[in-house]
Amino acid sequence: MPARGFGTPTPAGKAARYLLLALVLLLTIGPFLWQLSTSLKGPGEDVYSRVPAFLPEDPTFSNYARVAETIPVWTYAANSLTVAAVAVFGNAVGATLAGFALARLRFRGMRLVTGLFLATLVLPGEVTIVSQYVTVRSLGLTDTLTGVALPGALAMLNVLLMYTAFQAVPPDLDAAALVDGANVWQRLVHVGLPNVRGMLSVVVIFTFIGAWDDFLWPLIVLNDPDRYTLTVGLQYLNGTFTANPRLIAAGTMIAFIPIVIVFASLQRFFFKGVEEGAIKG
Repeated sequence: MPARGFGTPTPAGKAARYLLLALVLLLTIGPFLWQLSTSLKGPGEDVYSRVPAFLPEDPTFSNYARVAETIPVWTYAANSLTVAAVAVFGNAVGATLAGFALARLRFRGMRLVTGLFLATLVLPGEVTIVSQYVTVRSLGLTDTLTGVALPGALAMLNVLLMYTAFQAVPPDLDAAALVDGANVWQRLVHVGLPNVRGMLSVVVIFTFIGAWDDFLWPLIVLNDPDRYTLTVGLQYLNGTFTANPRLIAAGTMIAFIPIVIVFASLQRFFFKGVEEGAIKG
């Protein structure tokens, strides 16, 4: 029997790890699969049975069509996409510029600005939501998609993430670019950005998810049902007197599809961008 190396898990340890991974997988993927299964069940299937059936007996896509008939789901999706696009653009550009300035430029008051960014992370969002609403109302942006998107157009956490990413770039690359006569913008575009694509993809993905899934802020700002975002509009699927869990599950899956598309498009940078290192061959 070959001897195990230092740190090699025992068979019992491996079994415990696989059991833990299976449990985590069940807790994370299980609700999603159950919602998908419910959205495909026909009206004749009982979703409240004592022994629930995971696989639909007669799969159908009619629930998705009924969602579009019940609410203007595509209008709500377009509104959410507009808000998410503004938030992603603002954070991708603003956090990149601010992070690069804090990490690579030297200016008076730099430590004070960095400290203020850190201080904003201490405050929960619920503390500032009243002041945000007063600001949006004073600008005349209530009941508009601009008013929904504006507060999330630049998050301090994303600025600090990009600041950390730029700090990890070797200073020798900046020094070499300066020797070659590169200005600030050239250093940002040709030296900084190629080495922070992984962190930038993280900012884009989580900003999109946060803006797409946000419910409280659009509910406060918007009054006109035609301007509702998807998360707010889906509440119409839960009727006052009746609630069809198949339609609610189908609406949930419709709201989940754009998140899958965004992550699938950026997952290559998400997983490999940070590992590429600073020096390119």
